[in-house]
Amino acid sequence: MDHDTSSITLSVIIPCFNESDNLVALVAEVAQALAATRFEIIVVDDCSTDDTAARLQRLKLDCPNGLRVVRHQINSGQSAALCTGCDVARGHWIATLDGDGQNDPADLPHLLKTATELAATHAHFIVCGHRWQRRDTWLRRFSSRVANGVRSKVLRDATPDTGCGLKIFPRQTFLELPRFNHMHRFLPALVQRTGGVSKSLPVNHRPRVHGVSKYGVGNRLWVGIVDLFGVSWLIMRRFKAADGKEV
Repeated sequence: MDHDTSSITLSVIIPCFNESDNLVALVAEVAQALAATRFEIIVVDDCSTDDTAARLQRLKLDCPNGLRVVRHQINSGQSAALCTGCDVARGHWIATLDGDGQNDPADLPHLLKTATELAATHAHFIVCGHRWQRRDTWLRRFSSRVANGVRSKVLRDATPDTGCGLKIFPRQTFLELPRFNHMHRFLPALVQRTGGVSKSLPVNHRPRVHGVSKYGVGNRLWVGIVDLFGVSWLIMRRFKAADGKEV
């Protein structure tokens, strides 16, 4: 596929699973927030079992910015959806946000401005949203607080909220990262592993209006701790390029 970056600055990737009631409003909000930016929106449907697929096809007809939809044939998880979106993206930079509508697209211009500033001095970087005032149940807030605390101590990634779906980074940076299930929870540490930098900004967080959360303590906290040791190993085993030359 030809990844032409001449006309598109930002590819907005929205992974989703059974979020049909949230997507129409979310896509409209993204388009409004980025009206001054050359962008595309890519929704990756991770084999939803509701009417997400039909709703997205109707939405494509009404989206003036050329909404693109990619559908997984099997449910593969958020990290796989993010990888799929990045592979087909045509923008130089990638923005991500969750499909549940809790991330506020109005924060995207602020993150984009910071990304522009970082790009002046860094080839690899990531700008992360920090949900300083969570609109979730106490159990989700508790599990995230524990997971973020453990991760921060082990990886020292200086990122208070890696679980926030709002992020911006160069597409090329992502393509150079190791790929594995749940990698989306460790993007700041993985970017730092490449020699890049990360920066966190406070963002708005909204209550879920439709649907139910797909994550809980069982599939988020404990699995994340197992993944943590793998990421720590990757960081320790990194080596610098030897800059070999043919002789």
